[in-house]
Amino acid sequence: MRAGPLHIRTLKSLLLAGAGACLLAAGAAQAQEATPPVDDGLEERALYLDAAEVARIGDRLEASREQGDRLYARFQDHALRTRRLTYDLATGIATADGEVELTAPDGSTVFADYLELTDGAQTGVAVNFATRLEDGSSLMAATAVRRSETVNELNYAIFTPCPICDEDGPKEPTVSIQAQRVIQDENLRAVLYRNAVFKVKGVPVLYLPFFAHPDPTVERASGFLVPEIGFDQERGLSWEQPYLIVVSPSEDWLISPQFNSEVEPLLNLQWRRRFADGTVVARGGYTYARNFGDFDADDDGVDDVPQPLDREHRSYLLAHGTFDPTGPWRWGFTAERTSDKTLFDRYDVRDPYADNGLYHGDERRLISQVYAERQTKRSYLSFGAFAIQSLRVVQFNDTAPGLNVFESDGALPVAAPIVEGRWEPDGPVFGGRLRLTGSAVALYREEFAGAPVLRPEVLPVGPAPTQGVDGRRVTGRAEWRRTMISPAGVRWAPFVDGRVDLYSISDLPAPGLEAEQTVTRGRFTAGLDVSWPLIRPLSGGADLVLEPMGQISASTDADLDPRVPNEDSQVLDLDETSLFRIDRFPGLDLYEGGLRLTGGARATLRWDEGREASLFVGRSWRSDAEPGLLTASADMPSVLYDATGLADETSDWVVQGTFEPHDGVRAWGRATIDGSGEVRRAEAAVEGRWGRRNAGSLIYVMDDSNPVEGPLNRNYAFVESSVQQFIVDDWGVVGRGVYDLDRDLFVRSEVGLLFDDDCVRFEIGYRRDNTRVRPSGASEGAYVRLTLATFGGTR
Repeated sequence: MRAGPLHIRTLKSLLLAGAGACLLAAGAAQAQEATPPVDDGLEERALYLDAAEVARIGDRLEASREQGDRLYARFQDHALRTRRLTYDLATGIATADGEVELTAPDGSTVFADYLELTDGAQTGVAVNFATRLEDGSSLMAATAVRRSETVNELNYAIFTPCPICDEDGPKEPTVSIQAQRVIQDENLRAVLYRNAVFKVKGVPVLYLPFFAHPDPTVERASGFLVPEIGFDQERGLSWEQPYLIVVSPSEDWLISPQFNSEVEPLLNLQWRRRFADGTVVARGGYTYARNFGDFDADDDGVDDVPQPLDREHRSYLLAHGTFDPTGPWRWGFTAERTSDKTLFDRYDVRDPYADNGLYHGDERRLISQVYAERQTKRSYLSFGAFAIQSLRVVQFNDTAPGLNVFESDGALPVAAPIVEGRWEPDGPVFGGRLRLTGSAVALYREEFAGAPVLRPEVLPVGPAPTQGVDGRRVTGRAEWRRTMISPAGVRWAPFVDGRVDLYSISDLPAPGLEAEQTVTRGRFTAGLDVSWPLIRPLSGGADLVLEPMGQISASTDADLDPRVPNEDSQVLDLDETSLFRIDRFPGLDLYEGGLRLTGGARATLRWDEGREASLFVGRSWRSDAEPGLLTASADMPSVLYDATGLADETSDWVVQGTFEPHDGVRAWGRATIDGSGEVRRAEAAVEGRWGRRNAGSLIYVMDDSNPVEGPLNRNYAFVESSVQQFIVDDWGVVGRGVYDLDRDLFVRSEVGLLFDDDCVRFEIGYRRDNTRVRPSGASEGAYVRLTLATFGGTR
């Protein structure tokens, strides 16, 4: 081994003295992706050598290559390239000198100026050592010693998760750690540093006498995660520091206390456990704090809403589990509750409204449920029950947010049980597909919900009752459909559909009705779907596809009894796909009858291998209007209006289009337009990318379907935009915002400075959020987001 004084070297000198930065970045990455070499048939001490000159002196082989080239050798499933090689057949010691590249059986590659291997390549020494780790990070050292199969020691080493080479050669990585000594212990599965210096763009920012992080082979390990830092005018400066505790490969805890300069801290906990056939994740938080915020509506210095001066226990629980054992059955649960309807907003709790489980709560509603499913190729069956906690505001007070009115949990139904099933026979029936479906549900309410759940015929004339309306429903349905294609390419699809409903309703508020009401109804439908796609080649390699489509269906009259509450069909998204369905409502409480004719056409233009533009226009006609589809306004129950666009003899026009003129540009839009030409609902978006990393989007959404606006029902229109533009090298600006056109304010906005390379993404900026329900109104303050390669990041 070479001798000589050692000293701390700069990163650039290590790269240039060793195998070279570009060789490390390209060659090591390629070697990392390579599969382990197959058995080469060599005996344990055998050597395969490809060299220009080989000389044997006793048990020692000396080999070299011509100037400018490297020899190649294989031994004990290792592959070696170098300028000069000495191998002792008796001791098994190999010495390589000059641009050494060694590939191990697992595919990993190391580079060095000088390398000495002993004891079957299990121990050795390297000078000017460099390698690429499994996670893509780079490790270099002046000297490296492999003391055993499990312990590696590096002296004057540099570790970086960032690229160290560009088109101009070696470069300073964005983030690096330099240390006097680094020990990688595979038994401990950790990398230990002594006298570690953290550098950002070559500038020292932190010194630690001792430091450690998990070995790259470790998927999870206990330790601190990247903190979340921010500022809010209510909480002040906020620091949330997660700490991960790995109990076992299948279980861990995440302790994440949030410290605030102006209010009491919030302790967040998360527990995750993977079982043989399932997973459970439970999150929770707790604080013992006073109510904080502004409850002064008239700014007279006196709170209009009394605030508790004493501290209160405030907490939340967000848990879910899914279990999928062998066989057709699977089951799961969610448990979501909070003690304070504004707790998530006050403390900026992350992702509290995630969709887990079989049934999903919508925005600002938490759902607790249990369910079980059985699914085979031809059948499906599910059982479940759920309850909802609402955090929605039904009446905003912009001048005094502390006086906002929240939706009552008692007015929301508890479903127990809810059953759904379907079955299809193995083979065709009369040449088509037969499907039998059934469902049953029981809903219970503690408080009266009113319109639009109930129709005006059954609403009380005087004050609203306190007792909630309970309902139970059983539905059975059979559907048959067959698809045929004629020689001319016309697609014919006849269908037959029949359904029967049985309702039992309790505690309807209308006078003169018995306490228990039973309603039976049914509908039979027969019809035909027709479509004929036509294609015409155009000049320049373009194609034009025209597809007219139509449907005619005849049904018995819809028996929309006013005693049946509308629980599951209050929102209808009328678009290209739903326009041609037999039942265009998402649920079963509303349905259509009579004679109906639906027509539409889609035109698609394709050119230049991937460029495309399309347009769809469609509408439906019916023999008679269906007043049972009208909706009562929640603010004025006596006023009925058509929220569906289907109640009249003609439906709303459905218009949808897409446009992709370039790989970096995509636009789409859709709208429903009534017979007078008024746009009732519309969505439009355009997304673009220019350059390698610049991007932007603009989205417009409006709903003008409610003619009677009030605190509970409100039309809306808003614009959402985002942009990321790099100005100089890796520096740029970002901006995001949602603007409410009706209220004339930004409900959410962010603007910040961005640094982003292949290793680090860092954002710092200012944000304001009016979407959160806080007693003091909008949340505003500074934010910091940091993402490090191999170390994760903040949200």
